[in-house]
Amino acid sequence: MADELIKLYAKRMEAKGYAFGEDTDWQADFERRFPYDETDDQLRCIDEIKRDMERSTPMDRLLCGDVGFGKTEVAIRAAFKCVMEGKQCAVLVPTTILAWQHYQTFRSRMEGFPVKVDLLSRFRNQRESEQVLEELRRGQIDIVIGTHRLVQKDVRFKDLGLCIIDEEQRFGVAHKEKFKEMRNNVDVLTLSATPIPRTLNMAMSGIRDMSTIDEAPQDRQPVQTYVMEHDWGILAQAIRKELRRGGQVFYLHNRVENIDHCAAQLAQFVPEARIVTAHGKMSEEQLSKVWKKMLEHEVDVLVCTTIIETGVDISNCNTLIIEDADRLGLSQLYQIRGRVGRSSRRAFAYLTVTRGKALTDVATKRLEAIREFTTFGSGFRIAMRDLEIRGAGNILGAQQHGHMEAVGYEMYLKLLSEAVAAGRGEPVAHKAEECLVDVRIGAHIPEKYIEDLAQRIDIYKKIASIETKADALDVLDELIDRFGDPPEAVKGLVDVSLLRNTAARMGVCEISQKGDSLIFRQEAFDMQRASLLASRLKGRVMVNAGSKPYLAVRIAPGEKPTDTMSLALGAMEEAV
Repeated sequence: MADELIKLYAKRMEAKGYAFGEDTDWQADFERRFPYDETDDQLRCIDEIKRDMERSTPMDRLLCGDVGFGKTEVAIRAAFKCVMEGKQCAVLVPTTILAWQHYQTFRSRMEGFPVKVDLLSRFRNQRESEQVLEELRRGQIDIVIGTHRLVQKDVRFKDLGLCIIDEEQRFGVAHKEKFKEMRNNVDVLTLSATPIPRTLNMAMSGIRDMSTIDEAPQDRQPVQTYVMEHDWGILAQAIRKELRRGGQVFYLHNRVENIDHCAAQLAQFVPEARIVTAHGKMSEEQLSKVWKKMLEHEVDVLVCTTIIETGVDISNCNTLIIEDADRLGLSQLYQIRGRVGRSSRRAFAYLTVTRGKALTDVATKRLEAIREFTTFGSGFRIAMRDLEIRGAGNILGAQQHGHMEAVGYEMYLKLLSEAVAAGRGEPVAHKAEECLVDVRIGAHIPEKYIEDLAQRIDIYKKIASIETKADALDVLDELIDRFGDPPEAVKGLVDVSLLRNTAARMGVCEISQKGDSLIFRQEAFDMQRASLLASRLKGRVMVNAGSKPYLAVRIAPGEKPTDTMSLALGAMEEAV
């Protein structure tokens, strides 16, 4: 998959696309019909996208803007510009609900113009889907909005000019890149409130272009966010408070098998509330009835799964309760919280965890971040924090959780540069092996130490490239000179980066912590190194020579994991 991704981006970097012309009178008329005043950010982003479309190089732009900040209108104008030159536009969305919502929005905005908009999702039966596919092939449909169905092989366009990917963090790499691969010479616009770390890092590194909408709509208030242990009494009070002001409530319980039991429990605590459930295993007809009841205020509390994450816009719903919030990702929490607070009324979000449960470090950081970032425009900052929390996998090891699990981002960048160099006939430098490090130690750059986002990312990259002790000292000197004495978390990051690269050179592919021991795994198990290590650290080393051999080194009392790593690697190095 890595090879396919690299070839695709190398190909897109040198591809020739269609250069759209300047705006027509119809375009100006269409934009004047927008019923609201555009923000300055919206206008700037629209201009940036149009300039990209008017170039011969295929556009690959990320539009980052908070929930409700007007990304859809920007995309609609790009789609209209595409259609005005006889080209077709495809809009890829993650859920049938969002597809239906966009279908209605696009049709409403295009009313009065000779533009045909259609839908391809499970809301269409087989006969209707076949008709849509046939009209796409003939060029009779100008804009098609669809779910993963658009990625399938039987979907063919007569003359595709623009692909729009909405809520890109909901798609896996395979889906998004398959979509682009099928159409590698067309313009691509990706929309997201909280781009995944890989996408954000690509944009910040200059591989992709990025536009941001930071300006909030008028009269919008931030969502008041609480992180707390689950307590039925407090939550019942929160629900009653919302009902007293005539509002509605989302109660997120992300397990379909017992969602009805949860709704029954809730009914015991708030018997006066009209409670309904919704989840992804329901048919489109059942879901449509639920959304209709919500919109017509026939439901007080909707007990649901993460199906509400995208596409749900119910302005009267201004209290959100999430069970087991520690199980959700950071951008996912942010997206779900964006379902409330979509009017001028103050909204509340209660992120609950099981009483007495010990949270992992990553879960704790996610919940702290979602509580910290409540102001408008925080989507980009949430994504940056996600880059720091999840992106450590890129910087400190070969893998990353999330959509880019198959290819760590640092590895991805190396592979990309190699593919481009090979394509141009330039010599390719030998790629060193990577070592994954997963130990319990603070290893990050606190926002208080380096406030500027771009500077923080730049320092992460410098630390990731540390190869020798001299490199580490140079980086520390620079940090002290520019930002003052580094905190322990930054020193830990420098130590881990140095040890990771040292281990990689010695053929160690993974170092992990299990209890009070460090586990060292090698590509090729070396018994000579194992013997020398055991003799140097008497009584602290265990050798497992099973099907997946490893060395276990016990961490001495009062010793930091990085000190143990340094001792062990030093002893192993003597055996070379």
